[in-house]
Amino acid sequence: MPGTVAVDPLVPSAGARLRSGARLVICAAVPWYLCLWWGTSTAPVPAALPAVLILREDVYAAPRLAWERLLGVFAGVVLSTLLLDRLPPSSPSFLAVLVCGCAGMYLLGRPGSPNQQVLITALMIYATALPGYPLARLAETLVGIAVVVLLGPLLWPPDPYRSAADGLDAYRAGVGRLLDGVAGRLARGGPPAAPDPPPEGAQLWLRPQACRAAFDRAARRRRTRTPPDGLDGRLGLAARSAVTLQCFTQELRERARGPVPDPSAAPAPSAPDPALRDIAPLVRATALALDAALRGDGFAAELDRARGLDLAHRSAHPTRHDAVLRAGLHLTHEALSDHLAARR
Repeated sequence: MPGTVAVDPLVPSAGARLRSGARLVICAAVPWYLCLWWGTSTAPVPAALPAVLILREDVYAAPRLAWERLLGVFAGVVLSTLLLDRLPPSSPSFLAVLVCGCAGMYLLGRPGSPNQQVLITALMIYATALPGYPLARLAETLVGIAVVVLLGPLLWPPDPYRSAADGLDAYRAGVGRLLDGVAGRLARGGPPAAPDPPPEGAQLWLRPQACRAAFDRAARRRRTRTPPDGLDGRLGLAARSAVTLQCFTQELRERARGPVPDPSAAPAPSAPDPALRDIAPLVRATALALDAALRGDGFAAELDRARGLDLAHRSAHPTRHDAVLRAGLHLTHEALSDHLAARR
């Protein structure tokens, strides 16, 4: 029910942190010892760096990150080797490596995400101008990347379906707290919308889309595994309600601001808005129906009650301004109705 506190899956549990740490240690240690056995160098630090830099909770993103890192290392090796071959180590040669490394960083990066590995590799090779070091760094990077890509997904692989379900629970709890707080303020005649706290601001509305994207990626990669029953539909409902309820809370904020006051006029006393006060039961009923639907429970009775309160509010406050106020809640009811029909 609204107000229920849930553990946010964006904050990893102790067990998840332990598994991630163990995965990182293994994926860093294995290439280190492989390179020692191979004899690339006596301290093959570049072989351990891919585990630190490209391992993520979504281990299936490692190939893309690995390719970007390998491309950056190769470009940095070529760049610094060519420059040092023509310019002796000096202030002008350092400036040349810095400028060319920055150019390569942006040329090989993605929009908004430059490939910093180009400049890092170029500077590291410039600072370690030893014969054979550039090739050793490239070989050790290749070994480290290969271990991360091949071994990382096999070590305690995360369950994307479980992550999506946890994210859905966190959204359900967060939107319940938000709507419960809004309804309480409206019922007391207080300000209709205070600024959302950080955990329930933009992050709250973006969570369903992120969970749905994770679910879709898991469904494409694990075709032989059946996802939890009804999770797909509940994620779709969460994504739709995030849009409709965001519109509702934004309309509340706009309504709270009111018309721009005339600086030359005397300040008028603020009068309570009956439409805002009377919408509080509708907000609570909508929150109860949405909470039950996102949990996978029956919610037909709660939805009927919310629709009845919507009709009552429409009869009592029929203006266009009040219709805009109800629009987000009405669209939430439509999303709930479609979800109910799909379940049947």
